[in-house]
This record gives sequence, C-alpha cells and structure tokens, in this order.
Amino acid sequence: MNLLNETHDPTLRSWVPSANEAGCDFPLQNLPFGRFRPAGTDEPFRIGVAIGDRVLDLAAAKLVDHADMNRLMGASLAERAELRAALSAGLREGSPKQSGWELALYAQAAVEMTIPCRIADYTDFYTGIHHATTVGKLFRPDQPLMPNYKWVPIGYHGRASSIGVSGQRFRRPQGQTRAPDAEVPGFGPSKRLDYELELGFFIGQGNALGEPITIGEAEQHLFGVTLLNDWSARDVQAWEYQPLGPFLSKNFASTLSPWIVTMEALAPFRAAAFERPAGDPQPLPYLDSVANREAGGLAITLEVWLQTAKMRSAGAAPRRLTRGGAAEATYWTAAQLVTHHTVNGCNLQPGDLLGSGTLSGPEPDQAGSLLELTLGGKQPITLPNGERRTFLEDGDTLTLRGYCEREGAVRIGLGEVSGTVVP
Repeated sequence: MNLLNETHDPTLRSWVPSANEAGCDFPLQNLPFGRFRPAGTDEPFRIGVAIGDRVLDLAAAKLVDHADMNRLMGASLAERAELRAALSAGLREGSPKQSGWELALYAQAAVEMTIPCRIADYTDFYTGIHHATTVGKLFRPDQPLMPNYKWVPIGYHGRASSIGVSGQRFRRPQGQTRAPDAEVPGFGPSKRLDYELELGFFIGQGNALGEPITIGEAEQHLFGVTLLNDWSARDVQAWEYQPLGPFLSKNFASTLSPWIVTMEALAPFRAAAFERPAGDPQPLPYLDSVANREAGGLAITLEVWLQTAKMRSAGAAPRRLTRGGAAEATYWTAAQLVTHHTVNGCNLQPGDLLGSGTLSGPEPDQAGSLLELTLGGKQPITLPNGERRTFLEDGDTLTLRGYCEREGAVRIGLGEVSGTVVP
C-alpha cells in the first residue's frame, strides 16, 4: 500500500493559482499523468502532468528525457516516488523552479490530449456486485448471480484498438439482434445503446511470463486509476453473449479520461475495511491478505451526466443522472484483479488496462448504466426539458466524473471523460 508523505500535506499550495482553488480536480497533491501536444499542431505527443488548469511538459521541465509514457509507468516505485517528490517541490509556492517551469506550462484549454499510454492489452472485469445482481434479476430472476461470482473475479479479454480519449465521437454500432417474439434475428443499428460507468486500472511494472504476482505484491504493479466508459449495445449483447460473452456489443468504442491519477496520489483515500458481507464466502487464500482487507478499496465518488443534442442547442447544462461510490460498488479490489489475472502465469506489461466493470451502488440513483436506471427500458427517465430516455439516442453526450474527498485531505479529482453518439 502507498504510504502518506510530505507530498500529501494538505497545507501545500502551488505557485499555479488555479491549483489552489476550491473544487479543483488537480491540486498540488494530485499530479496526474497524461500525454498532450499544442492544439492544432502535428507535433509528437509528450508526457505532461496536470496542475490546476495547466499542464506541465516534463521534458521541458527537464524531469524526463523521453516521451515514452509506458517507460515511465514501468519505472520502479523508488523512481516514481522520486519524480513525484520533484514535481511537488518544484510546483509548490516559493520554489526556485518557478521561473524556469513557467515556460514549460501550457493551458489545458490550448492542448490536445490523447490516450494516456500505449495500451497493448485490455481486460474487462465484472466487480460491481450491485450491477451484476440487478442485471441478473432482469434476465435470471431465480438466479441473479452465477455460482462462481463470489469466488472468482469474473473477466474477459477485450480489445485495445477502439479505445479513445475523452471527447470521442463514435457511430452508433450495428449488429444482429433478435426481438423476444421473433423467430429469426435481424440486422441494423443498436436500439439499446448504453454507457458503463467504470474505473480503469493501469499496470506499471509488469511480470515475467510464468511468474504470478502475489496479493502482497499486487499494488506495487499498479500505476494508477482513470475513468472508463465501456459503451455497450445491450440488444446486440443479449443475442450474442452466449456462450463466449460480449463481442460486437462492446468492441466498437471505449472512452478513457486523458489523465491517470497515480496510486500514490490516492493514498489518503483508502476505503474503510474491505470485508465481505455476513454469510458470503471469504476469498481463497491467494486472493486474501490483511493489508487488502484493511485498505484495499478506494473511496472514489463517481457521477454520470447527460446532455442531449436538444439541450446542447438550447444552451442547457448537462443533467446528473447518478452519483455513487466505488468502494460500495466493488466486490473485488484492484489488487485482487492483478493477482487473479496472473495466477496462471499470465504476464502483464506497463500500460495494460484492467476495467473494473460497471460500478453501481445499492440504490437506484447510484446506477452505473441505463439498463439498471430504467429497469431494462421499462421506466424511462425524464429530463428537465421534457425529453425522455430509456437508452442513448444520437447526439447524446455522456460524461463521467470522479473525485475523492475526505476530512483532513485535499480533494483529488480524476477529471472527466465524455463521449458523443453520432448516427
């Protein structure tokens, strides 16, 4: 587990004024990583760190001598700690670095962001027990959860080619679907397009093929956390998912926040004891440890916002659909996902992405998808302008936001991730 140190001191202030404003996602105590370049140019993307409403060019600040984010992610914990300490010291009030580093700052509004790193492999898990239970009831009222759910972290290997960054616009997917009263399937655009509120966990240092990562070592291999919207075509999925799971219903688009908030930055926001409910089976020994039970979860608040094309043209702000907490939604910790992923000897690499699966809380207003929020389309939601939604329509922009707040600590934001459906 990451320990608190001087970089987490809530009294620290930055010489970048916007980093000190109340409600800022990127204060001095955060320092998330991403890749950027000046907007409107074809310059190579370089590594940056968000500070307030600015981004610091690490190469220009002479903190790195390369633009390879995966290389940085694969550095040792000691090297990462040294970089974080240097960033914190150089960006705080009174730093002698200010005059030089001011030249390495760019306004976030004036840069183009891309996906934070090269993603060679993507695995999507199913850790949200309330999501799994609610969706299970829609399709299997007598057995919402499959017998293995509480014993093993469920996941499937996805694809990385269609993962995009916030601001992604994607076409409504097409595929085969079959109506409940139809004898044969039809083909056409998905009519039940949905979002999935997830966290993405990025791997830092990898492991050699054949050498599993133990639960005690797992967090050392995690670099950080991002927001992830793993869009889903529910009607396509319902027809295709047996027996091998999602395929065309999921591989058309996934959208990431441009920023990775490091595990070090999240150290003050460990959730309270991560324990199973009474009567549930305890994790098998390879997935269990004292440290994981005491502080394996992350206290991250997650929100979902919707703006329709009609709202946008009228100048109306997005409407929040739901708000919930990651710690209450998850049945398995990030460390358990890493451990289980490698228990058979599978090798992970810097930049590999693990999706949490849809994170929904126990209450209706904490749903992480429209499938749950509208009970499979049976209860449409009504927006302030009178529009109704069961699933997403063309022109809809869906935005996920995340942040951590706790007494005695500075608010840490994960930023936001937005995507828009086009015909």
